[in-house]
Amino acid sequence: MSCCTPDGTCSTTAAATADVALTGARTTVYEVSGMTCGHCKATLTKEIGALDGVLSVDVDLDAGQVRVTTEAEPDDAVLAAVVDEAGYELTGRAA
Repeated sequence: MSCCTPDGTCSTTAAATADVALTGARTTVYEVSGMTCGHCKATLTKEIGALDGVLSVDVDLDAGQVRVTTEAEPDDAVLAAVVDEAGYELTGRAA
């Protein structure tokens, strides 16, 4: 499933995510496949951002990565399930 139309266009734009600088916050970068447009970015920002403990989400379409800042160590399985449910594939943590 993709958020884009069959012709590859997108009807929405990505929402900006504020930078977060908090003591104790952890930032983890994930490799995510299937992201192609601003709607993909907005969808993942919204869905991941709704998880408990998530402080910020930054989606880099060109790199195929999602940077997630959390209050504590993130649960990779929960993040993978949310990304999967949104129609993308979390393939692991970036090296």
